[in-house]
Amino acid sequence: MWLFFLVGLLFLLGASLLWLSQRQSRAAGLPGGKVIYSDTRGWGPVKEPLYDPLLGVTGKPDYLVAHRDQVVPVEVKSSRAAYGPYDAHILQLAVYCLLVERHFGKRPPYGILHYPNRTYRIDYTAELERATREIIAQMRQQEFQRELHRSHESPARCRGCGYRSICPEKLNPA
Repeated sequence: MWLFFLVGLLFLLGASLLWLSQRQSRAAGLPGGKVIYSDTRGWGPVKEPLYDPLLGVTGKPDYLVAHRDQVVPVEVKSSRAAYGPYDAHILQLAVYCLLVERHFGKRPPYGILHYPNRTYRIDYTAELERATREIIAQMRQQEFQRELHRSHESPARCRGCGYRSICPEKLNPA
């Protein structure tokens, strides 16, 4: 009798833990599959960054999830998405897609951007890849310029910048 009770209790405990695990994965914006890479300490030791020597880019996606025969990058943001995913976040995710393809030899069909209020599936299209490669090339060209100018018109972004105190182009000087 006690053995039957113990087996039942262990079954309920296991089912509860499985449910909690799935709930936590959904809350983190993770698609179904196995987490094979994590840049968050809560899931284990932080892995080495992904690197593409041909493009000269390095990145550490928050998660890589193996789903069927695909690897999907997932980026978790702490700020809310007001009207949709931010362009800079889409480009960051696209770089992770480039790195996943380089590292695993298989092109991811999409990536996931997870905000506290919404999760977006971003298709990794040829057009997004081309735009991302163009921006990387522009960044490489700018590395050798002596003078770079502010790249935004956002006072909030300017206020949060670590270079604000020495920037001659800061918005709303205070």
